[in-house]
Amino acid sequence: MLYIPGNNPAMLQQGGVYGADAILLDLEDAVALNQKDAARILVRNMLKYVNFYEAEVSVRVNSLSTPFGMADLETIVPIQPDSIRYPKTESAEELAELIRVIEAIEDKHGLPHDKMGIHVMIETALGVQNAFEIAKFSKRVDAITIGGQDLTADMNIESTKDAAGIDFARKRIVMAAKANGIDAIDTVFIDVDDAEGLREDTIYAKKIGFTGKAVINPRQIEIIHDVYQPTDEEIRKSLKIYKAFLKNKKEGIGVFAVDGKMVDKPVMKRAEHILMLVEYDLKSLEIGN
Repeated sequence: MLYIPGNNPAMLQQGGVYGADAILLDLEDAVALNQKDAARILVRNMLKYVNFYEAEVSVRVNSLSTPFGMADLETIVPIQPDSIRYPKTESAEELAELIRVIEAIEDKHGLPHDKMGIHVMIETALGVQNAFEIAKFSKRVDAITIGGQDLTADMNIESTKDAAGIDFARKRIVMAAKANGIDAIDTVFIDVDDAEGLREDTIYAKKIGFTGKAVINPRQIEIIHDVYQPTDEEIRKSLKIYKAFLKNKKEGIGVFAVDGKMVDKPVMKRAEHILMLVEYDLKSLEIGN
């Protein structure tokens, strides 16, 4: 997910060509106070007229506790981007108020309540503690994400390259997401010149369960795609497992072996997930069996 400042017309116009799977048009931290109104109008117009191709488009609004949050929602919600990113979410009660406002705006414009998702951003210690309740609160919440820089500031700790201080928070947020069947998006890696550090951090994020990672520079996209893209060997192995699963399923066998290793339901689900990531046509395999 590529962050694009809402007051940067050149980047906004080119947002769809950078190759990110998702784009975050930012009206919050990336925009100075005296540019908030102009950025809001610019983002609204870009959503109307710019082709972002197949990228998912989210808009990060300002909190309703600020002078800008309500105007952001009143301007952006009628355009119905794929999702609204809400910053510094700390409780289910706060999320309830956000949804109430969003749905009142949708009702005013005759819009459905099930098209636009909500991404909640956890950036405080209190938000981390309430992550599960926030993630499960509404079906409209389809992703939960961590804001590492704000969280380290809230915890009054040093921001380090290994992100050791927020390791517990990252894992807690991933667990909240997995328990509720939604995406978990990792925080940005701020050193845009440290390609190897980004790769190591992304490998770790993937290892602990994050389904994606935010970036602040288009140069970071390729490395993250490379880490998250299944390898040829993973695809080959998953395909072999899935074919064996279909064969054994016909014969009423639930547990079997592939290359001498036991395959049960969790292993099969992992294989299926990898094949889905590369958009493999699983129905064709089922027909063939």
